[in-house]
Amino acid sequence: MKLEVKFYDEINDEDLRFAVIMAKYDSKWIFCKHRERETYEIPGGHREENEIILDTAKRELQEETGAIEFKIEPISIYSVIRKNSINNKENESFGMLFYAEIYTIKKSLENEIEKIELFEKIPVNLTYPEIQPYLYNKVIESKGIK
Repeated sequence: MKLEVKFYDEINDEDLRFAVIMAKYDSKWIFCKHRERETYEIPGGHREENEIILDTAKRELQEETGAIEFKIEPISIYSVIRKNSINNKENESFGMLFYAEIYTIKKSLENEIEKIELFEKIPVNLTYPEIQPYLYNKVIESKGIK
């Protein structure tokens, strides 16, 4: 299966299924380590029924990082296209990419995330290496971060 990441200016709101949040705390990027994996991922998750996508982002940021006080803003709509190599069929799913600055954080997490770690740059051992670097680079480019 082959993956492709695209960015969009507009899409129907009901098509947004995910919120992903590139977040900084103490001038470093926050990445999450899931309890069942040895890799790191950007905070984010599925949109719940009738949930505003910004609320999805806030909820996921709080659940996965322990963020208490933060500023969050949308960056771009993105999609991940999965291409099946057997029948060449495509499946495209859409999400909203956010940027957040976290000011205060809880010391303990109570969900599937084992721990958070702070990085100067994107870590090498990613859970979704075909997707996450594109999202990271989009935030860097959009925010003018060096």
